[in-house]
Amino acid sequence: MNPAYAVPAVTAVVLGTLLIGSLGLRISRTTSDFYVASRSVGPGLNAAAISGEYLSAASFLGIAGLVLLQGPEMLWYPVGYTAGYLVLLVLVAAPLRRSGAYTLPDFAEARLESRAVRRLAALFVVGIGWLYLLPQLQGAGLTLRILTGAPHWTGPLVVGVVVTTAVAAGGMRSITFVQAFQYWLKLTALLVPAIFLAAAWFGDGAPRTAFGEPPAFRESTAVRIADPVRIRLDDPLRVTVTGSVDGLPYRGASVLLEPGPHRFGAGTELRFPAGARVPERAAPESGTPWSAPLAGSREEHPLYATYGLILATFLGTMGLPHVAVRFYTSPHGAAARRTTLAVLFLVGSFYLLPPLYGALARIYAPELALTGTADAAVLVLPERMVGGVVGDLLGALLAGGAFAAFLSTASGLTMAVAGVLSQDVLPSRGVRHFRLATLPAMAVPLVASVFATSVPVADAVGLAFAVSASSFCPLLVLGIWWPRLTAPGAAWGLLVGGGSALGAVLATRAGVPGGGWPHTLLAWPAVWSVPLGFLTMVGVSLATRHRIPPGTAATLTRLHLPEELARPQGEVRR
Repeated sequence: MNPAYAVPAVTAVVLGTLLIGSLGLRISRTTSDFYVASRSVGPGLNAAAISGEYLSAASFLGIAGLVLLQGPEMLWYPVGYTAGYLVLLVLVAAPLRRSGAYTLPDFAEARLESRAVRRLAALFVVGIGWLYLLPQLQGAGLTLRILTGAPHWTGPLVVGVVVTTAVAAGGMRSITFVQAFQYWLKLTALLVPAIFLAAAWFGDGAPRTAFGEPPAFRESTAVRIADPVRIRLDDPLRVTVTGSVDGLPYRGASVLLEPGPHRFGAGTELRFPAGARVPERAAPESGTPWSAPLAGSREEHPLYATYGLILATFLGTMGLPHVAVRFYTSPHGAAARRTTLAVLFLVGSFYLLPPLYGALARIYAPELALTGTADAAVLVLPERMVGGVVGDLLGALLAGGAFAAFLSTASGLTMAVAGVLSQDVLPSRGVRHFRLATLPAMAVPLVASVFATSVPVADAVGLAFAVSASSFCPLLVLGIWWPRLTAPGAAWGLLVGGGSALGAVLATRAGVPGGGWPHTLLAWPAVWSVPLGFLTMVGVSLATRHRIPPGTAATLTRLHLPEELARPQGEVRR
């Protein structure tokens, strides 16, 4: 990709974000402006803003990378991401708005009349927010490295500074305009190049590769392995090697690799013949990458892994802190429902595009699956397929769209985490302390992104969905629809459901256990951790019937009746 075109595109996106964000200095005055835009955001604008922050680096880059790596079965990711809003529409959207809350911990305290549950919910909001922020920063580092060759920490630093400045300037009111603008920018950035790439593919007379087949090299291709890596071959393969294979040095020698595992040293260059399948990448010698447990689990038990993926994305959407806080900005419950319907359309339209890039990458950039840079597929395709000035311009548009994805999602997450920190950690809930809270909200994942350099964006986001589905999904569904929920039940459900999902995921990241069903169950925990969260909340609540909050009937009436029928209650006690 030509930096002379791409860098100005990224710069324009950054400057546009700062300019729109700076408008918040003029239009944001009160605490309500900063936290929920004074609850005055209409369905159209709110839907574009929600879509803008929801369509993250995992959507813009990660979906295409997963399709490149594992084929059409990864289409469950965008299906789950989109369908999650259907559950949110039916069960959560309007009651959550009628709660009058500012944040998820606000809702927890109002429903259960418990400061302890509020603090526990705040802890999960911050943890999920930081876990979700990490891949956004990683994606920004990958994009800038491809564009300019800059160190991997440059992208996270740029995103961190821009997002912190924009959020601190105007809070929710200004970020709403920023994210709505960035949704349409991201959609345009994927749609316009997709038209050119599809035309180039149709005009290409070379043989087609079936979507479901393993990626293969269309012509003789040289691939340089940056880090030590292991591969596994199912059939013999002859390659030309300059470097080391299985500990033996070679200099331009033709080597026949037998079926089974093989080790390549750092800096090894391999030349594959035309038609050769791309070898499957296993764990590098220096450690287990974050993607390896997920990929391995899918191979061993693909049906279970698919169900785990569907549950995590389908039920995790409602508990994502940056999604939930958006519904508090709607004027009333009916507007929240209309907003969700519009989001279904906008998000669904967007998700038609990334799988196309992944399918084309299996034909035109298959070596990315071997080098561990599959997330870069979207960015490199214009140069591979179109080339010239047109390819550079299309690549620049994609680079700008990718950076908008990092900025919009990071803005929403920083907004959600800073809101919780300012209300539950800092001594005051005013505007000044909200602005101070934006610093730690971004600083923690920013520091982590410098050290965690091999986190595939879609996989890492999937981890946040699994924790969210196992913790906040039971809390919201039972809190809105089950009058017997008690504070001890909610607290234990959050700890057992969310804690077990987080612990399972961290165990697989550490390589424990090594394989088989135990590994698969931990790598895709939503199948058992979501029911565990629900059952724990129900069981403990039934055992503590005497702890049902005295104001439960009034609270549920407020959540379920339209605003004009419910007795005015004011806002949540602050």
